[in-house]
Amino acid sequence: MSKIEAIALAVEEGKSKIIAGLVEEALSEGISAGEILNNGMIKAMGVVGEKFKNNEIFVPEMLIAARAMKKGVEVLQPHLSASGVEPLGKVIIGTVVGDLHDIGKNLVAMMIEGAGFEVTDLGVDVPPEKFVEAIKDNPDVKIVALSSLLTTTMPALKETIDAIEKAGLREGIKIMVGGAPVSQEHADSIGADGYAPDAASAADLAKSLAI
Repeated sequence: MSKIEAIALAVEEGKSKIIAGLVEEALSEGISAGEILNNGMIKAMGVVGEKFKNNEIFVPEMLIAARAMKKGVEVLQPHLSASGVEPLGKVIIGTVVGDLHDIGKNLVAMMIEGAGFEVTDLGVDVPPEKFVEAIKDNPDVKIVALSSLLTTTMPALKETIDAIEKAGLREGIKIMVGGAPVSQEHADSIGADGYAPDAASAADLAKSLAI
């Protein structure tokens, strides 16, 4: 088994304790940071996402794999920066105001990061103006991801999109939405650019929106 295959397998199986060592070994063998990231870790998270969509694995396994990837990326980060490997783009994510749910949002953040994006997570109960502020602080952001897990906080999705538009920041930014009560129909009605029913689909959606 090649070192890249070993790294991919460690991510797929969520082996957080050994991933850092494997990445260090691969780097010391002269394998580039970009290759480790793309052919090892991002590819592995793609497999994890597919398995999740096919009900072969469930949320706990996805979380474990995403955590392993995060550990590997921590080791890679300085090498990626030094070799000029750029992320696919910046994503700002948060659960809308009035909603304190974060498990789904955290999973989406991890999967989007696993797909090769740089993610800024604003947390939960995020008012529209905080999203606006974050976009102003990150003028190169490509995607804003909004999460709502309660029917009572669904109106906050539209309020946030409206606030972004009112601030004149909508152009060039794609907005994706998700959460238990959200549907494609609702996403269309509030002017979102995309909707994802689960974390694996969210990662795929982010990639398609970033093109």
